[in-house]
Amino acid sequence: MGPLHDDAKSKKEGLKALIRRLHQGEKPEDLKEEFRQVIGDASSAEIPQIEEELIKEGMPREQILKLCDLHLALFKETLQEGGTLAPPGHPIHTLMEEHNALLGFADQLKCVTDALQSASDLTSSAEEIEELRRIEEGLKDSASHYVREENVLFPYLERHGITQPPAIMWTEHDKIRGIEKGLYDLIAGREKMAFDAFREQLKTAAISLAEILSNHFYKENNILFPTGLKVIAGDEWNEIGRQFDELGYTSFTPESAVVSSRVAESHAPARVKEGKMLFGTGEVSEEELESMLDSLPVDITFVDKEDKVRYFSQTKDRIFPRTKAIIGREVQQCHPQKSIHVVNQIVDDFKRGRREVAEFWINMEGRLIYIRYFPVRNKKGEYLGVIEVTQDITDVQKIEGEKRLL
Repeated sequence: MGPLHDDAKSKKEGLKALIRRLHQGEKPEDLKEEFRQVIGDASSAEIPQIEEELIKEGMPREQILKLCDLHLALFKETLQEGGTLAPPGHPIHTLMEEHNALLGFADQLKCVTDALQSASDLTSSAEEIEELRRIEEGLKDSASHYVREENVLFPYLERHGITQPPAIMWTEHDKIRGIEKGLYDLIAGREKMAFDAFREQLKTAAISLAEILSNHFYKENNILFPTGLKVIAGDEWNEIGRQFDELGYTSFTPESAVVSSRVAESHAPARVKEGKMLFGTGEVSEEELESMLDSLPVDITFVDKEDKVRYFSQTKDRIFPRTKAIIGREVQQCHPQKSIHVVNQIVDDFKRGRREVAEFWINMEGRLIYIRYFPVRNKKGEYLGVIEVTQDITDVQKIEGEKRLL
């Protein structure tokens, strides 16, 4: 890297003066206007170059971190000036606010990486490593952001004929996940590698993450989201918002971004229309529903709130025998005398809300059988009965590693 020209040297001296004032206790928010004047029209590449010169001259890492605080104060102000496409509570507003927060994490990561360049080992880098862990937690928590886009927003765009852009965005999500996973692995394995290699690989990961997030969010904010606002109807956004609520938000999603006046969804019982049972999450025919339940790799038995057996699935390899003769029979009569007190305890706990699951596992003819009981409640929390789920988990226990291909 060549020497800095006169203008850059002037900027460097100005930055030094600001850092000294920060070190003396002045707040970044109070100095951000002066910081803006000092850096002037400096390019995004020139500022890091100046910072590297300061590091080479021996500026302590804690002072470089102070400079990072100035970066972030100005960065947040720039984001606020940018505005959003939709009002608070609208799903697009929520996603864009999360974009801002994630870009902040990426900027903080670059700052910490810069500070580490002058460190000699991990022992002297405790403050930076702690900050790395905090950034890592935020990035891991961002999974909800991408899940909401992929499972709610993208399907609605596809309904309106917008198919290729969501597919491209999903591919980029996977690239982001790959870079983040590499970052997490690097942080986790830092003590097993040379410190110089750790610093360099961390710097590369930080640059890659910042670049892909910046480019990806730009495309979503300026192309995908405006397109969605044009083609998706207003009442559909209420439904998208409800589904966002169901999937949940990140720890850094601003509360104001998810407060809305969405009309509450009706939780009416399933209705039948043209041979289909209509549920809140879709529609199936009686044949499809029964076939789905019989196709599950578990045995299901349902006992109603009066403790009477009302249904059992007919899986191909049922573990415990069931016949239609038990329909309407009290569940206590379906168990041996020595087990009735356990059955009564489970049912009573479910009815009183003292328990949300009861589980057992037994060995049967060399197979491990996993038996679980769950209370069934409606949307109001009212008790409807008990569902028993039985599964042979012998082969499940043997699973190791990953299998991503058929």
